[in-house]
Amino acid sequence: MKLYRLLTAPDDASFCHKVTAALNNGWELYGSPTYAFNAATGIMQCGQAVTKTVEGKDYHPDIKLGEQ
Repeated sequence: MKLYRLLTAPDDASFCHKVTAALNNGWELYGSPTYAFNAATGIMQCGQAVTKTVEGKDYHPDIKLGEQ
């Protein structure tokens, strides 16, 4: 099965750590990162899509994507 996640975080080291952790757990970057201003918080937000292929499992809506 192919899994998809959109990682988001404030524009600080926590975002880089989140993406780095995903890459080290077998996820691959998908597309370009995104960057936007959150007017409600006054903080710039980053986003990066990642995908991962997991063999031998079937998708179901209850799956915990971050645990794969």
